[in-house]
Amino acid sequence: MSEELMDAVAGAQPSRAVSDAERLACAALTTMGEPGDLVLARFVGEHGAEATVQAIESGQFPGRALGDYQTRLATSSPARDLDQAARIGARLVCPGEDEWTEALDVLASAGAIERRGGVPLALWVRGQADLRLVTARSCAVVGARAASEYGQYIAGELGAGLADRGITVVSGAAFGIDAAAHRGALAGGGVTVAVLASGVDVAYPRAHQQLLGWIAEEGLIVSEVPPGSTPRRPRFLIRNRLIAALTQGTLVVEAALRSGALNTAAWAERCHREVMGVPGPVTSMTSAGVHRLLRDGIATLVTDTDEVVEQISRIGENLAPAKLGERRPRDDLDARARQVLEAVPVIRAGGVAGISSAAGIPPDEVLGTLGELLLVGYVERQGNGWRLSARERANRRHPSTAGRDSL
Repeated sequence: MSEELMDAVAGAQPSRAVSDAERLACAALTTMGEPGDLVLARFVGEHGAEATVQAIESGQFPGRALGDYQTRLATSSPARDLDQAARIGARLVCPGEDEWTEALDVLASAGAIERRGGVPLALWVRGQADLRLVTARSCAVVGARAASEYGQYIAGELGAGLADRGITVVSGAAFGIDAAAHRGALAGGGVTVAVLASGVDVAYPRAHQQLLGWIAEEGLIVSEVPPGSTPRRPRFLIRNRLIAALTQGTLVVEAALRSGALNTAAWAERCHREVMGVPGPVTSMTSAGVHRLLRDGIATLVTDTDEVVEQISRIGENLAPAKLGERRPRDDLDARARQVLEAVPVIRAGGVAGISSAAGIPPDEVLGTLGELLLVGYVERQGNGWRLSARERANRRHPSTAGRDSL
């Protein structure tokens, strides 16, 4: 990220901090309920972290979940979790302090999917980068775990391309597209953020322990659950709301019709973020989900980094260059000159009258045009007739012109 952008983001708000008591309360809350617990999130939003913990301890917390919260609270040790985090180079980022990003606040109004959602109670963050700064200009890149070689190549190229443009790549560190995007960003010398369903010190999948270590050194690892927490199936889907909310857009590279990446796209739409999709072969099941997003008008089709950057930028900024076909010398001719040129025989020279008849243009205009075409090397004289030049004959050699040789 440029120094100018860092200064602008840092100067956008006054310095904020939370008390030690509030930090302990936030740490305790991350152990009491599963991520996306709307009941707990709403109570915290109304009363604050410390008052929520006190209400649970005293039994004053309303609702049927009180017993569940008290059970977890009895075995939790927020001070221990904070110490463990510090030992591995991690920290707890609480709402209301400098590193917290207001981008997450959109989750308060984004609704729920399968009765889970809401703003996270706090975030465990591992790495030296600043969460708010590195996600100020960021893009999620997600997709299939069982990705094809095509999908992994595209994800890696886009990850590197975004990194080269100073855009942070955010993903979930899973096999397939996620890992390819992270590696692409790191190889491109950029910053990447992995949002996990486990603790920030628990490598999942285990095969990505080295990758996650690299991410922690060059970027950030983020989780809603304390260090040491193991992943659970529901946590994978609910963490997707963080990937969507933290970024300016979500790019789906490959996804089957049943894919967690489509869940991330759904959260991105709820958060009013850009949703983009990379098309694949129409016969590929790993791209069927992406194609559905495109067909339903949920996602915008993108094919390269420029198009992604255009989508996540302000309207009118960073516009992707228009893609044009190969420009050929004939493109510089006007319509009448091309009409005459198309009527000129390929090999056996023809007279002006024959060319005029074939082109449907008066002979005097044809003669003048032939003179111009002669000067720029499209035609040549042969006796009293005209034919294509050697250069043009070489260009025109294909089956569709074979019959013209007799003209």
